[in-house]
Amino acid sequence: MAHSFTNLLYHIVFATKNREPVLDSSLRPDLLAFLGSAIRDEGGIALIVNGVADHVHILAKLRPDIAVSDVLRMIKSRSSAWIHRKVPDLASFAWQTGFGVFSVSQSQVPNVQIYIERQEDHHKRIPYEQELRTLLRKNGLDVDETFLWE
Repeated sequence: MAHSFTNLLYHIVFATKNREPVLDSSLRPDLLAFLGSAIRDEGGIALIVNGVADHVHILAKLRPDIAVSDVLRMIKSRSSAWIHRKVPDLASFAWQTGFGVFSVSQSQVPNVQIYIERQEDHHKRIPYEQELRTLLRKNGLDVDETFLWE
């Protein structure tokens, strides 16, 4: 793709199935590192990956020739298999079916990085459900909540 230039930045959010709080503090550091490497395996750059017991946030630059949904399907599948191998007690672990992906302008990268970095403090005050509703509203998405939590 000569003479083609992209800077495709995405704030990605996805949760455990039924938002089960199974990503404990002993598992998270390795899981977050695994998610970052999975993005690199797809030719992307993980700028920051963080999360709490029931969901993760990723700020990443992704390639223009691979659909975001394909990247997410791959990293969710690979990380789910990794969790099954690493923690046999989580044999039934799964990610939620869907995800949130929001475009980020270069000028907002520092703000999003700080937001993702401070997830544990943030969720001492605000539950995931409220956070996701806020992210959807801020990004101009009016979603039917009937299907939001599947």
